[in-house]
Amino acid sequence: MLGNYDVEKTASVFLELSSEQRLKIILRLEQGKTKMSVLAKELDATVPEIHRNFTRLSKTGLIEKDVDGNYCLTLFGKTVFAQINSLMFIPNNKNYFKNHTFSSLPDKFIQRIGSLDESELVTGYIKVMEKWNDIYKNSEEYLYNVLVEVPYDDNLIKTLSNKLKNNVKIKSIFSEFANVSKERKSIISQSLFKKFIMDESIKRKMNKKISIVIILNQREAGICFPTLDGDIDMSKMLCGTSALFHEWCFDYFDYLWRNSNSFLESKLGTNN
Repeated sequence: MLGNYDVEKTASVFLELSSEQRLKIILRLEQGKTKMSVLAKELDATVPEIHRNFTRLSKTGLIEKDVDGNYCLTLFGKTVFAQINSLMFIPNNKNYFKNHTFSSLPDKFIQRIGSLDESELVTGYIKVMEKWNDIYKNSEEYLYNVLVEVPYDDNLIKTLSNKLKNNVKIKSIFSEFANVSKERKSIISQSLFKKFIMDESIKRKMNKKISIVIILNQREAGICFPTLDGDIDMSKMLCGTSALFHEWCFDYFDYLWRNSNSFLESKLGTNN
């Protein structure tokens, strides 16, 4: 026993997960209960082989048989299954995380990191910006973003203007060290943007400890992690539309929003 951990019991769980077939059984039973013979056919395995692994999983308390002879996950099994995505997130994105990190995240977000597993990696600064603009264009209810690079061009301004006119709410958290184009001052001073800032259709905050960039609308999101040396890499972005991916990004944005300071235009840097 180390601290509050029963190492022997924990090791026994990892032992059961070390079998490819037992892992497949758990993944299949998460989708719904089934009989042993049916699962043997689905996994192209013999009944004795499946029976042996069912017996092991039952003894460990991960699965159980109901009164109708169907097998299903126990509460313990469902809890273990909920952690599998987190265990697989890094291996599934091993090339990306050779040079990137999420070590700055609070523990409560690292514990849910598997929620980001259903995602695609967009590579290349231009493609990332195209995806970024797509998320802007697809926003119908709200648009939330964390910004370290603040580009301003005609297409972006036109998109934002149209969205604001259609009652899309925008929240932005700026890094105090954000790279901002010279055009920003004249654009923000336009009466249209002043109006939306005044009626709080546009809300802004600042944070000097931003290490992760996020953008999301009501159904899709993107996230850029920093490199190992701490620089935010805008040339690669994980994007997703699954409920879990979106919820993780939404919750992290909300966490940053609640822990950010009031917006001060004078604190923004200028990209010369």
